[in-house]
Amino acid sequence: TVIRVTGAMKVKADRDEASPYAAMTAAQDVAERLKQLGVTALHIKLRATGGNKSKSLGPGGQSALRALARAGMKIGRIEDVTPIPTDSTRRKSGRRGRRL
Repeated sequence: TVIRVTGAMKVKADRDEASPYAAMTAAQDVAERLKQLGVTALHIKLRATGGNKSKSLGPGGQSALRALARAGMKIGRIEDVTPIPTDSTRRKSGRRGRRL
């Protein structure tokens, strides 16, 4: 790992950790640090929770990618590495599902 910045490092409130704003500012920090190290291009791997939980990206995924591109990074491949089970364990929320 060359550099790690999370949304929690950028915002104070717990509920804003996964927000597009937090992702964007984190991505800007990453781009800045990579430029200092002399990295100009990257391959991106996107990962959702996966397994028997959500297989779609969180709200910050797209905005982080856009922020990296806008910061002048050359983007090579964008790959989705969300773990997808061939036969999953039982999903939570019981036999009759989540009742609202």
